[in-house]
Amino acid sequence: VQLQASGGGLVQAGGSLRLSCAASGFTFDDYAIGWFRQAPGKEREGVSCISRSDGSTYYASSVKGRFIISSDNAKNTVYLQMNNLKSEDTAVYYCAAEHGRICRGITVVAGRTYLRNYGMDYWGKGTLVTVSS
Repeated sequence: VQLQASGGGLVQAGGSLRLSCAASGFTFDDYAIGWFRQAPGKEREGVSCISRSDGSTYYASSVKGRFIISSDNAKNTVYLQMNNLKSEDTAVYYCAAEHGRICRGITVVAGRTYLRNYGMDYWGKGTLVTVSS
């Protein structure tokens, strides 16, 4: 099983990056795929998730409206298009897979959406995104 995240780099605030998560070694269509990030000294944060059952997408409030998750089933690859990047988006970004085809652990508290940062079956190595202000 392998999840390979790529596409990170250095970008100025307001810029864009597209991350890729290439999956192999398991039945891609049976797993929901999520993106997570961890900034230095901070807890890992769930960023986005795409369900395999109906293609539903979910975003943490911190990135909603700026990030877009998508999937290319023919390539077993999930993308995270990140637009209007901010310095607070600086982190190592990881992709992960959870068996069951639907995204779980989506919660809304005081109008803000949070994605859980645990419970995935497979994790890939991260890719560093640095946003300069």
